[in-house]
Amino acid sequence: MDTEEFFLPRSRAANERLHALVPGGAHTYAKGDDQYPENLAPVISHGRGAHVWDVDGNRYIEYGSGLRSVSLGHAHPRVNEAVRRELDRGTNFVRPSVMELEAAERFLATVPTAEMVKFTKNGSDATTAAVRLARAVTGRPRVAICGDHPFFSVDDWFIGTTPMSAGIPAATTELTVAFPYGDLAATEELLTRYEDEIACLILEPAGHTDPPPGYLTGLRELADRHGCVLIFDEMITGFRWSEAGAQGLYGVVPDLSTFGKALGNGFAVSALAGRRELMERGGLRHSGDRVFLLSTTHGAETHSLAAAMAVQATYAEEGITARLHALGERLAAGVREAAAGMGVADHVLVRGRASNLVFATLDENGRPSQPYRTLFLRRLLAGGVLAPSFVVSSALDDADIDHTVDVVAQACAVYRKALDATDPTPWLGGRPVKPVFRRLA
Repeated sequence: MDTEEFFLPRSRAANERLHALVPGGAHTYAKGDDQYPENLAPVISHGRGAHVWDVDGNRYIEYGSGLRSVSLGHAHPRVNEAVRRELDRGTNFVRPSVMELEAAERFLATVPTAEMVKFTKNGSDATTAAVRLARAVTGRPRVAICGDHPFFSVDDWFIGTTPMSAGIPAATTELTVAFPYGDLAATEELLTRYEDEIACLILEPAGHTDPPPGYLTGLRELADRHGCVLIFDEMITGFRWSEAGAQGLYGVVPDLSTFGKALGNGFAVSALAGRRELMERGGLRHSGDRVFLLSTTHGAETHSLAAAMAVQATYAEEGITARLHALGERLAAGVREAAAGMGVADHVLVRGRASNLVFATLDENGRPSQPYRTLFLRRLLAGGVLAPSFVVSSALDDADIDHTVDVVAQACAVYRKALDATDPTPWLGGRPVKPVFRRLA
């Protein structure tokens, strides 16, 4: 289908109605229609497996499902059955359900580097609880975040460091400092500069590449030497790197870690896990000051915990992490071959671990380009591929990957034309897509 003939009238109307009622037109900024070419932001009707359908009736192969949360595919039978079973038994009570015990036992068996766990609904609550706990146990005010990682929380301690810092007092933001990934010397200099002030180091343990040799071990040693808490944000690496996350793969044990996204296959569940000595400070069996760790009305809804248990069982029994890697490797190889075949191998790049692929779109001078990203996304959408990233789910099959590669090749042919013209404008169909974090709308 030619892009110029590809219209989404019902999605466009639905987006207009969404913007009238919901700030930003979506409940996650990364799902906003500003992230998609103008008038080509599908509004989803339903999904099954690796496919979704929009309200206009178009079917897409979907990547990055649910912002990396739906790693088994939509409406996964085993997960849905576990959820249905609990729905008929009640979902929320005035006391803990036995499901909370079973889910905790299952999680700690899956992530044996942790000794205690507390569940909640989203990643931000978990990471903020980790930061609060680190401040409490160290008595220190500052938080050191890895400045190379894009997102940790919607809460002030992190959002104040982004271009969308409106409404956050400078005094709050000044307590957050940054260190570069992979640079132990720079991190040690930061810890020395703020000696006895930094409560924790928080980072994603791995990103687009594996950690440099000895890096995570070195961070562990730095944290111990300077008396601060080491926190791994495993929202993305959890389950996609291994069932026990990056800490399970690389063998470095943090004091605290946070999991979410793939944990519930789309159901709302996340986790804060870690050493008993620290975690118990949010409990009842210690003699120190109480820490308000996590206390959420819906944090232990039975159906979400059942979903998490089903996900963990499916990963373990069906080798899901290995399948994600195999699918990602096939996709990455195909995309790179297609880009090379169309002469744009230096401009359309695939990066990241095979289970967590992203793509970069570079202009004639090799710089990241939102206009070229727009061109690329338009062609993918017209070919039935919804791909803000190339993050795979295990529901994809070889035919899905092959079709994606064919569509990428067609997109790369247009990309080559735009590069030759040194101007992608004729192929944009409107304004370029925009980065999520920007000061002005």
